[in-house]
Amino acid sequence: MTKRLYQMYLTALSLVLVVAVMITPALAVEDMWTVANRIIVDVYTKIVSISTVLAGLMSAIAVIGAKLSNNQQKTDQAWDWLKRIWLAWAVINGIGAFIAYVAPLFSGLATLTP
Repeated sequence: MTKRLYQMYLTALSLVLVVAVMITPALAVEDMWTVANRIIVDVYTKIVSISTVLAGLMSAIAVIGAKLSNNQQKTDQAWDWLKRIWLAWAVINGIGAFIAYVAPLFSGLATLTP
């Protein structure tokens, strides 16, 4: 019984020692909101750039499809796709413009005072 208790004590002590050695101090250079804002801006910038390239490419394909089609139904479908592509691109870029305009209005409201 004492040998088993001693083994449990030694295991618990070893576990505490291993955890204490493996813990690294977290020294934050920036606060959480600054880092989150930087990440959101970075990700959104990449999304906008990719959507712009894809919108240009898909617009070219839709126009080529409209010009090379031999019946009116396919031509109308190609122009409808072109409108959808432009609308989606405008919505994606409009979200960024809206956030860029509205975010400064709420800049002082995200603070907690103890």
